[in-house]
Amino acid sequence: MKPDEPGNRRRGASRHRAGEPHRADGELGDSEAQLTRSAQGDPAAFTHLVKTHSSALHGYFARRMPAASEDLLAETWLQAFAARRTFDPARGSARGWLFGVAHNVLAQQLRRAGRREPAPGPDVTDPWQVVDQRLDAAAMAPALRRALAELPPEERELLLLISWEQLTPTEAAAVVGIPAGTARSRLHRARGRLRDRLTPSRPAGRNLTATGDLA
Repeated sequence: MKPDEPGNRRRGASRHRAGEPHRADGELGDSEAQLTRSAQGDPAAFTHLVKTHSSALHGYFARRMPAASEDLLAETWLQAFAARRTFDPARGSARGWLFGVAHNVLAQQLRRAGRREPAPGPDVTDPWQVVDQRLDAAAMAPALRRALAELPPEERELLLLISWEQLTPTEAAAVVGIPAGTARSRLHRARGRLRDRLTPSRPAGRNLTATGDLA
């Protein structure tokens, strides 16, 4: 998959995930090949996928609905196995496809609970820790939380899929079900809103240094 922007190409080169070897464009990665083989009837291939991606998928749920994270992870793998023949490597990565399944499972759980967005309770380990660590000035963290909370849900989810889950913009777009071009424009708008809200709170004499994911 080709990243969307020159900056993403640079980040894509360093965003190498455990179990995912570097590959030339057009060449199937390990997870894409395993998911394809699973769809063709190889049971061991799906076991490999579970071992490779369970930790990341569990983190996705733990940051959004921790009390149900184990059940949601199990349901994700059940639905992914049932839908494995729908995966098309020409349309995106196996990782992005799996996060799309997880996103749908979370949405189903929220609908059953009569909610539209996750509402972490007091038992949650601070879900903003990873984002906080991406800032040069720790004093910016409360302002960042407030600014993110004010974003439209879809824009916030795009940003957090990229920052928390380390998805590419194209993968994040597929997860929330919008075209990559639409995701780029919404990410640009969301980043602009964050800059506008955070600039007045910037500590004197310090520059806000966020990663390219949030900048």
